[in-house]
Amino acid sequence: MIRTRFAPSPTGYLHIGGLRTALYAYLYAKKHGGQFLLRIEDTDRERFVEDGVKNILNSLVWAGLVPDEGVVLKKSADNVILSGHPKGTPSGKDLLSPESQKDSSAAPQNDNCVAQVGKRGPYIQSERLEIYQKYAQELLDRGHAYYCFCSSERLMELREKQQKNKIPTGYDGLCAGIDPQEAKKRIAGGEKHVIRMKMPKFGETVFNDLIRGEIRIKNELVDDQVIIKSDGFPTYHLAVVVDDHLMGITVASRGEEWISSTPKHLQLYKYFGWQPPEFAHLPLLLNFDKSKLSKRQGDVAVEDYIKKGYLPEAVINFVAFLGWNPGDNRELFTLEDLIKEFDFAKVNKSGAVFNLEKLDWFNKEYIKRLPLENLVERVVPFFKTSKLTINNEQLTKALPLERERVATLAELPKALAFVFELPEYDSSLLVWKKSNMETVTKVLPGLEELLNTFSVQSWNKSDLEIKIGEWIKENNYNNGEILWPLRVALSGQDKSPGPFEIAEVLKKDETINRIKIAIKKLIS
Repeated sequence: MIRTRFAPSPTGYLHIGGLRTALYAYLYAKKHGGQFLLRIEDTDRERFVEDGVKNILNSLVWAGLVPDEGVVLKKSADNVILSGHPKGTPSGKDLLSPESQKDSSAAPQNDNCVAQVGKRGPYIQSERLEIYQKYAQELLDRGHAYYCFCSSERLMELREKQQKNKIPTGYDGLCAGIDPQEAKKRIAGGEKHVIRMKMPKFGETVFNDLIRGEIRIKNELVDDQVIIKSDGFPTYHLAVVVDDHLMGITVASRGEEWISSTPKHLQLYKYFGWQPPEFAHLPLLLNFDKSKLSKRQGDVAVEDYIKKGYLPEAVINFVAFLGWNPGDNRELFTLEDLIKEFDFAKVNKSGAVFNLEKLDWFNKEYIKRLPLENLVERVVPFFKTSKLTINNEQLTKALPLERERVATLAELPKALAFVFELPEYDSSLLVWKKSNMETVTKVLPGLEELLNTFSVQSWNKSDLEIKIGEWIKENNYNNGEILWPLRVALSGQDKSPGPFEIAEVLKKDETINRIKIAIKKLIS
């Protein structure tokens, strides 16, 4: 069975690049009827962020990437529907259907408990220290690893010397020749140390990458890597090999920066006599100027985009295209579509540019396609943070006014604020560019009189447009002379949806009330 994993380090909130790594692993597993596992690699204790694990889990659940095994949120472990997907079945849902998106628009909730599900745990590395120590000792006993006592000062001097002489940097193997018994005495004496693996200094390591094909690296360029740090925690290099093997991972996808370390990992597999997984090294994510994507040039955490009102299906669709392409002109893919189409062979080798304008385009398309009742449910959390007093009935009627004009859900409260509360505006705004104050002062009372003739039953966009249009022709008015001041009177803005659409949402009494307010502005 295909088993993939996402193994983030909780040294911060989930990076958009991490979401892509998780997505590709998830898609590949689901396409092949396999399992997607989540492991937490928390051995970097100096950079550990307290709520990093919960943020990672909440962000993945928001995106619909619920792990089959490993570290999960307690609710997902209990098979409760999160982000519209029951545990283990997200691939069967259409991201555009109302039932699949309940509660997925709000920022991730932090009231869920972290749990571990599966028979190959623990799935949190800090809980696996005895396992790593066991395998490190096995390497020592077989002569494949050794104790190193070099100080950080010596290592820094070594690096500076190598750089000055323009030779590859790396450990020079000074401690490799220390007699094991002597090393044990020094350790017993309290001397600070690490454990390094022995790397062959001849030949080359050759492996096949699912994205890049055959890769060859000379072993002489690979140094003896630290596998157990002085604090007793393993480095990534030992932990990832041990964990991937014991957890039955068959495909390991990760960033291209790990290509140079793959010989070390393959050597460890060889030392232990284990079958290595297949590797897929993903291209870098780049800023528009082709530099590596970083906080210095914009938001990089998934949570940033959640708070700004990007939809999970839009983000997933966008992220999927950061390096991958289906091979045709299609752009809009549900999660189910992506599962059917995804293949590491279609992932590009070169870096992918993070284009925010493209993300906005995806989000607009999904906002336009959402069923109205679903859009209401998603946007409510953003209105709750505003000072507007609303109800769902009002919101349902108002959303069509602006849903095709905004890029994110977070923009809707500001865009629709005029519906719930008429903003202050100057009377001069009521005057169309080809009209004058005298004309406006004359036509608004006429409009008020006309609108009073409408019954509540006939108050709709179509009837309003027809009858007001007839009134304009009968009185030989220009459309702009009437529709501009009517729109401004109803919205209080120089840019807004059309007056008939606004009037239908406001209903008769509020429409006439706002025209009265405009008239008072003109005569005061």
